[in-house]
Amino acid sequence: MANGAREKALQFLREVPRLSASNIGKLPGTRAPKKRGYGMKGKNRTWGASARQKMHFGPLGYESGGTPIQRKTAFERSYNYGIHAVKQFPPVTLEQLQLAIDTGRIDSEKPIDMAALCGTGIFRIDPEKNQFGFNLTSDGMDLFKAKVNIEVQWADEQTIAAVERNGGRITTAYYDLHSVVALSDPIRFLKSGVPVPRRLTPPGNLLHFYVDPANRGYLADPSLVEEQREILAQKYGYQLQEIPKDELFSQTKDPRQIFYGLEPGWLISLQDKTIFKPKISDLQSFYST
Repeated sequence: MANGAREKALQFLREVPRLSASNIGKLPGTRAPKKRGYGMKGKNRTWGASARQKMHFGPLGYESGGTPIQRKTAFERSYNYGIHAVKQFPPVTLEQLQLAIDTGRIDSEKPIDMAALCGTGIFRIDPEKNQFGFNLTSDGMDLFKAKVNIEVQWADEQTIAAVERNGGRITTAYYDLHSVVALSDPIRFLKSGVPVPRRLTPPGNLLHFYVDPANRGYLADPSLVEEQREILAQKYGYQLQEIPKDELFSQTKDPRQIFYGLEPGWLISLQDKTIFKPKISDLQSFYST
């Protein structure tokens, strides 16, 4: 009995046609029910008032549907959102700094700041590209042997340790755009006949960096900076040298000052070799605050 049923089933499969879209298309549940579209033939909901207008597509940029595209699409900013406004700090390695000192392009017996680095002709700052100073990196820290008093705009922990290990001092200081223009090309700025501007305070998103003694910020408490110098020496295992009170390390800048030895508001005449100082009380109070 079983063999007869099996033979009949096999014979039936040999005779029936193969399954295809033509013989299963009319079976119930194989096709989705057709929905009535918006407008004539379901084109562009809410577009057009007459049947003739509904026969054509809407104008370029027309948003069909009841929900605007701003609410229909999830909001996600681009990965480079606001890149035009981000402050840039071009890198300068410790190896490059040591090479510039060895070749006589930089005098290590004088304080080094942005003006000294740009004066070498090797390191450049372009304010039009939102470059606000130099980032001193730790590349070549094993080769760095100079004892310097340097001021940069950004530095990491290893760079700070490499400078202080040799008995030097490093300070991170912020300069606004007008100050960067003056420091990037001091000769050109002094020839322009413009008074030396005062340095503005850092913006809110950078203020925490320049008040942190661990970063050697120029707005940090000097006593806390000395504590961080000792902590860093213990962490990296070198003997902390006391900073001598000589001409190299005695020169400092006021938080409003841009150039060493030049106060804000002074007008420098290179041709006459004369310095014009403001005498009006309002100008003196403006540049001193």
